[in-house]
Amino acid sequence: MNTQGLLDLALEASDVSGQKTVSVSGLPADATVGELVQGLLGQMNLPQNDVGGNPMTYHARLEREGRHLHASERVGDVFQPGDRVVLQPNINAG
Repeated sequence: MNTQGLLDLALEASDVSGQKTVSVSGLPADATVGELVQGLLGQMNLPQNDVGGNPMTYHARLEREGRHLHASERVGDVFQPGDRVVLQPNINAG
């Protein structure tokens, strides 16, 4: 970690299809995974609403561990250099 509290690591984020991928670096160590996801949604131009116009929520899956991350987890506690995170929309069965 550098002196500004930013992590000196790069990670890759993609949508479920793998068609939209971005590289992320210089993350604040104390940011939450939820804050990271919100920032990535705009950067990746992912839909904010479903076809019915209802707001969509996304969660992050850490491929290295094969688990879904909780929005409250801290970036500095979760990620390692070269990690890949996949943003998945929450599907609400109606």
